[in-house]
Amino acid sequence: MNIVLIAVGKLKEDYLRSACGEYIKRLGRYCTFELHELDECRLGDNPSEKEIAAALKKEAEQIKRYAKGMIVPMCIEGKQLTSPELSEKITEAGVSGQSTVTFIIGSSFGLDPEIKSMGSLRLSMSKMTFPHQLARVMLLEQIYRAFQIAEGGKYHK
Repeated sequence: MNIVLIAVGKLKEDYLRSACGEYIKRLGRYCTFELHELDECRLGDNPSEKEIAAALKKEAEQIKRYAKGMIVPMCIEGKQLTSPELSEKITEAGVSGQSTVTFIIGSSFGLDPEIKSMGSLRLSMSKMTFPHQLARVMLLEQIYRAFQIAEGGKYHK
């Protein structure tokens, strides 16, 4: 199984990079993992809707270079799943012949509608809002948990 994480923006804090590194290391037991950190388009303090749309379109062009297999955009309007349900989705992808699952975390302004439409599953972590950098750690932990659940491991309990 191949897991790809496309994240717009770079992790700035050492403790977040360390947490991500730990989950990426743990995932190595279950899958081939690729991380693509893409540059976020810089916008002023009060961007217009047109400027935001143009930035999201530019970020989408970068995202499309790396998106493959089952595409899972992370977005507020996405479906909320339990950890066992996410595990089932990842397992189903592998069983159905999709050897790659690509998760996409957009910038602070979200994702371009084209990227969202590419998704066979739009996923939301919560109705609450989290910093994008923390969302990356949380998503990696949930992917690791999904593999543990599929294996019947003790971590999930």
